[in-house]
Amino acid sequence: MTSSISKDRTVAALGEVWASLGELLSEIADADWLLPSPLPGWSVQDNVSHIIGTEEMLLGRPSPEVEIDREATPHIRNDIGAFNEAWVASLRTVGPGEVLAHFREVTATRLADLEKLSDDEWIAESFTPVGKSTYGRFMQIRAFDCWLHEQDIRDALNRPGHENGLAVEVALSELKESMGFLVGKRAGAKEGESVTFLLTEGGGTVCQINVEVAGRATVVDDLSGPATVTLTMPVGVMMRRCGGRVGPEELLDQVAIEGDAELAARIFQHQAYMI
Repeated sequence: MTSSISKDRTVAALGEVWASLGELLSEIADADWLLPSPLPGWSVQDNVSHIIGTEEMLLGRPSPEVEIDREATPHIRNDIGAFNEAWVASLRTVGPGEVLAHFREVTATRLADLEKLSDDEWIAESFTPVGKSTYGRFMQIRAFDCWLHEQDIRDALNRPGHENGLAVEVALSELKESMGFLVGKRAGAKEGESVTFLLTEGGGTVCQINVEVAGRATVVDDLSGPATVTLTMPVGVMMRRCGGRVGPEELLDQVAIEGDAELAARIFQHQAYMI
């Protein structure tokens, strides 16, 4: 298989987000680890445990043998969710200091392994949360996922930050991969319609995503005409909405709409596409 995803850039982004999260966690009190996050049923510590569990799996380490009662955990919607919950449940009785040490060990080990990967291993076919693709695409998804969980933790702690930098750029690269699906399949944009997302940070535009429907919805460099609707919002708002962290009507005061309000409403209604 081939891939346009840069190994060095993606691995550096993972290193950045893991370092940022490790620094943040080292500064908080033990009681803060129990604060609820935007993810139903998960605390700050549970988000960290989830990251640990996925990286443990990628290292080939065995999953914990934990019985998960799906009826008592309605936020679990599929087998991936059940796998995630097993790691989360297994670490709930472990103290914050030990969990932080575990996080640092597993991410350092993973980073060292990733840096040693050959180009052939990077582009090899792999299972990913979006189906079969390359191992590099899986790691781009990991960068996005870890950064989003860092934001979940920051939201729980009311300590905003790390909304720019390489990790955010790589997360945006992954976000673009799903924008055709979001606009065409989920929001039902029609032939000839187009959408521009202008994502901002600190008052300036940091990313423009153009999606045009010509048979199928596709991300393009430039639209063939004026956008049917242009949506301008902070990067963090876009990410939280696509990650399902907030509902369709939340954070709308931070979104500017220019053009077809009906298409915009459908996008907002179906914007949460992540597992």
